[in-house]
Amino acid sequence: MLLAGEQWAARFEEFQREAWRLETLPQYLMPQESEELQEFRDGTRIDPATVHNEYTDRLRRQATQGRLQGRVHIVTRPLAEYLRFEFAWYYAPHSLAGERIRILDVTDRPNPLDGVQDFWMFDHSEVVLMNYEPDGRQINREVFEGDPAKFIEYQRIAISESVSFEEYVTGFDL
Repeated sequence: MLLAGEQWAARFEEFQREAWRLETLPQYLMPQESEELQEFRDGTRIDPATVHNEYTDRLRRQATQGRLQGRVHIVTRPLAEYLRFEFAWYYAPHSLAGERIRILDVTDRPNPLDGVQDFWMFDHSEVVLMNYEPDGRQINREVFEGDPAKFIEYQRIAISESVSFEEYVTGFDL
């Protein structure tokens, strides 16, 4: 089953304990980000502590309810322009709002999750495969029909092999 619109948004309102994502690509070409990406390219910088929008408000609300959202992004250095943008404009404010973001840098070591595609997992019971073109253009979101056990293991590996976003960016000029 493919997910879009309200069905997709409902996953983030209905999970009980945890929504978690694995990101594997160096860029995601999302049309709704094009203006902000251009501002970043033009040198505009933001103060992550002052970002308040629907997404950060939801993260804060969920955190007070004990409902956690997290992710691990697999990266290699040098960081792609998109990753520098994502770190500054999204990860920094989202982390401050309560999202548990971690970075798995595989620049100088084998990728323990090589070949695993992007996915979201909700409450360790539902997995949604995030299907992308190689350049980061989204194709669709597809509910995985099967046992989520391997995705739970992917999450375990990703978390154990990664560092917190805050630790990773220490010394970076976001």
